Amino acid sequence: MLRILLSLIFSITFSISAALAQSSDDTVWVQLEAQPSLTVAQDRIRGYAARMQDVNGFSLGGGWYAVALGPYRREDAERVLQVYRSEGLIPIDAYLARSADYRSQFWPVGANLLNGVAPATSQVVETLPAASEQPAEAEVASLAPQEPDETVREARASEAALTRDQKKRLQEYLQWGGYYNSAIDGAFGRGTRNSMAAWQADNGVEPTGVMTTRQREMIRQQYLAVLKGMDLRLVTNIDAGIEMQIPTGVVRKAATEYPFVRFEASGDLPAAVLMISQSGDQNTLFGLYDIMQTLEVVPLNGPRERLKSSFTLVGENADVISYTQASLEDGEIKGFTLVWPADDEERRTRILDEMKAGFKRVDGVLDPAAGDETAQSINLIAGLQVRKPRLSRSGFFVDSNGHVVTTIEAVNACEKITLEGDYDAEVSYLDEALGIAILSPKSNLAPMGVAALRSGAPRLKSDVAVSGYSYEGVLGAPTLTFGQLSDVRGLRGEPELARLALAPQPGDAGGPVFDTAGSVLGMLLPRATDSAQQLPNEVNFAVNADAIRALLEQEGIAAQMANGGSALAPEDLTKQASGMTVLVSCW
Repeated sequence: MLRILLSLIFSITFSISAALAQSSDDTVWVQLEAQPSLTVAQDRIRGYAARMQDVNGFSLGGGWYAVALGPYRREDAERVLQVYRSEGLIPIDAYLARSADYRSQFWPVGANLLNGVAPATSQVVETLPAASEQPAEAEVASLAPQEPDETVREARASEAALTRDQKKRLQEYLQWGGYYNSAIDGAFGRGTRNSMAAWQADNGVEPTGVMTTRQREMIRQQYLAVLKGMDLRLVTNIDAGIEMQIPTGVVRKAATEYPFVRFEASGDLPAAVLMISQSGDQNTLFGLYDIMQTLEVVPLNGPRERLKSSFTLVGENADVISYTQASLEDGEIKGFTLVWPADDEERRTRILDEMKAGFKRVDGVLDPAAGDETAQSINLIAGLQVRKPRLSRSGFFVDSNGHVVTTIEAVNACEKITLEGDYDAEVSYLDEALGIAILSPKSNLAPMGVAALRSGAPRLKSDVAVSGYSYEGVLGAPTLTFGQLSDVRGLRGEPELARLALAPQPGDAGGPVFDTAGSVLGMLLPRATDSAQQLPNEVNFAVNADAIRALLEQEGIAAQMANGGSALAPEDLTKQASGMTVLVSCW
């Protein structure tokens, strides 16, 4: 490590000389951290200066102070960042900054490296003066000369050129700073003027009540100070015909897959951005609205709004918050999605506000052929993961109102329950002893078929079949698994159970068990997983129809009775079973 650092220090010394000779546009810094207190920033500088060279302090404006290393050429700065990070000498979230990000230098005393002036002493690292000798905050800002600001008349003229949205944004900045507490309306009345004057007084400028262009930028930078390291930049994608702000410090362009341009996380922060661009009409817009809600990047919970020519989607869970907006104009649908960690609300809100405010349509729309056709998967749409349920099991309709009987396993700890993947349902009743759940659809359903429950048990060793979604919906339709009735009771003599000799899949649990005439003699139970005793694979159990009927009657649901009949051909039994068997998904 010592050899590496000595080599790095030598190259850094050369880099500083070269950087000072370059224009400020070519000079970069390694920003370590920012502090809202000058005293704290000074203490932090002392700690860094004891371990490394080239430590500087800069004012950011608005009472914030940066600790940075440099100045360097970009390639040298990247090496410094990499080596010091790997050695644990600087924070993991340190990043490269430009001279334009800083207002003035307060340490080393006498230095003004932003304008190429090195400290008078030949030492790169020096001890800070005592706290009592530190320049006041107002004095710090005066260390570097600045161009004269606008006069009040000029400020009024520049203010008049602002759009209504820009004026509303300025009110939002003032509100965030605690200076303004009225309506965000873009009208600069007495309340807005007083809040501007209060901000000016607190920031050491004449309280005229009319903010200059520089002052408006100052408060904007104060508002966005929390975004240091996000590297929010205006990005234009000609193919998509979209111009918008992108946090390029945490995401980078990954791929274009119609109708999306995807920006994926470039580091540890689980963020993502989508540009949305496609030709279409209202039907296309509404279809996109539905498709977006099937994607993993849009969690299930959150407000949604669909209007005639636009929509917004908010999805949130314990991990992320996703925001999507899209609108239809002149036959083109354009919008964006921002996915951000759920525990970082302040930065998410600031970035989202900037993205909304800066979103602009330019000429162009994505070509439907855009994308990588080699990356195919039934679980992907345009390169994005389709949301999959946590678990899917089977069930069956028991009346014409769409009530469904299924296994409790299918509805445990679910945020959402769906029938056939499209219809929301809720639990009406649970019977823990029997392992049965009764579901009610949240919207009206008209089942193609309803179970006819058998009264009494068929004879032993007779043929039976269970209908279910063996592979949890992958095949898109239920399948039949054939076997035999081994016993009309459970292994311990339970009268409500029937023992079966067949080999179902986990997805079949909750499905109806048929006799040869197509009557439902029970509901298949899942195999026990919490028992120390492992039964043979072909030994399975079902709750019998008499127990199911009694439970339904208790809940006021009239079940259809079976009339017996002759044995059905396998293809006829399959058709009958398909109409009443339901895919139950837990999300």
